[in-house]
Amino acid sequence: MTDIFGFSALDLSRFQFATTSIFHYFFVPFTVGFALIIAVLQTIAYRTGDPKMENLTRFFGHLFFINFAVGVVTGIVQEFQFGMNWQGFSNFVGNIFGVPLALEVLMAFFLESTFLGLWWFGKGKIPAWLSLASIWIVALGTTVSAFWIIIANAWMQHPVGFEIKNGRAVMTDAWAIVTNPKGLEWFAHIWAGSLTVGAFFVLAVSAYHLRRRHNVEAFRVSFRVALLTALIGSLGVILAGHEQGQSAVRDQPMKYAAFSALWETPAGNQMPESLVALPSNTLRENRFEITVPYLGSFLAFNNFTGKAKGLNELQAEYEAKYGPGNYVPYVWPVYWAFRVMVGLGFLMLLVALVYVWRWRQGKLDDPGRLYPLLLAMPLAPHLANFTGWIATEMGRQPWIVQGLLRTQDAVSNLPVQMVLLSLVAFWIVYLTLIGLDVFLLTRTARAGMHEPDVETPSLPAPHYLAEGGA
Repeated sequence: MTDIFGFSALDLSRFQFATTSIFHYFFVPFTVGFALIIAVLQTIAYRTGDPKMENLTRFFGHLFFINFAVGVVTGIVQEFQFGMNWQGFSNFVGNIFGVPLALEVLMAFFLESTFLGLWWFGKGKIPAWLSLASIWIVALGTTVSAFWIIIANAWMQHPVGFEIKNGRAVMTDAWAIVTNPKGLEWFAHIWAGSLTVGAFFVLAVSAYHLRRRHNVEAFRVSFRVALLTALIGSLGVILAGHEQGQSAVRDQPMKYAAFSALWETPAGNQMPESLVALPSNTLRENRFEITVPYLGSFLAFNNFTGKAKGLNELQAEYEAKYGPGNYVPYVWPVYWAFRVMVGLGFLMLLVALVYVWRWRQGKLDDPGRLYPLLLAMPLAPHLANFTGWIATEMGRQPWIVQGLLRTQDAVSNLPVQMVLLSLVAFWIVYLTLIGLDVFLLTRTARAGMHEPDVETPSLPAPHYLAEGGA
């Protein structure tokens, strides 16, 4: 393959898939978390019979529709890339990987799109209980959709329920794949993260209108629902993420060592953790670091004596097991992406706790001095999601399927010019779509609630038309 500007088709294919996935993931967790909050608001409207609450659900439903419609478009090319850029991967895992992707479409996408239309366009035309059930089915559908995608990705990180036949991975135990411990851990972590995405968006929109005293009674309710959701989501992200990190010590030790920039296996009876480090893949050590004794042992093993293997020791083990090669991921982005994700997780929890305290003081209607931060907080869970995926996906390199298939062996044999052309085209389309989504969401959110459109009553036809006149 001929390189362009020093980048090969493999480099560009990896960059293309990573960036288009991040673009698409801008919409996915938003849809999951936002749908659940709207379902709760619709339940409140159903139980109270308050027209203001019904109007509130339509307001947030309008925002949900915008995100859902644009998100569907961004997801169309995701699965096609497996056949376009990753022929070796598709040939190797198609028997396994295609099943959860197909189930995601059949069990989730059709479900959520059908009942979303029924909920939105059936207002006033179907019974109230059916409208309520429809939005809860939408929320369930978005969750099921996320589950199947996570199960597919988790198999790449921790393959189970298969055997190799004629150079291909063939499914032998579907239940083992569905109940993959890695997938269940990730689902808990990502679902909780989705709650934070939806919650902080609703918090920001509600705070904006509370500050301006617009529809205070209604937005007070949405603020409280979103605040409780943000608190649950932030706690869930931290707890599930802690468990997820500990599981990496067992089944992806090289990734965990990269998270911590741990080059050498600790020699003492405990493992420190670096707060700040400047890792160097060239030197195979950290140029600078500030460590805390015993903290690494506690984070990895819930005790103060456990030790994980260092990157250099693991490299020697992998060479003996898999043959010559470099099995150490690029540590710098993995290390810092992991810390940005963790830091943002605690920031979200802190903001949620501050406003729970204001709630107890009876000051929730006034966003207070943190109002500018609250308006910016919808970016925090998105950035945490992106850096989390950077850490976990770059952390498993050079594997595309852990221990079975290397990334360099999975790419299609394509001219580098063709990959570059598709990369540029996708970036133009995706940036346009995300720009459109942000513009529409911002404009609609700022406009606020309005009374439902009043339908013009049907009028009889003019007498001269009824009599056949011209």
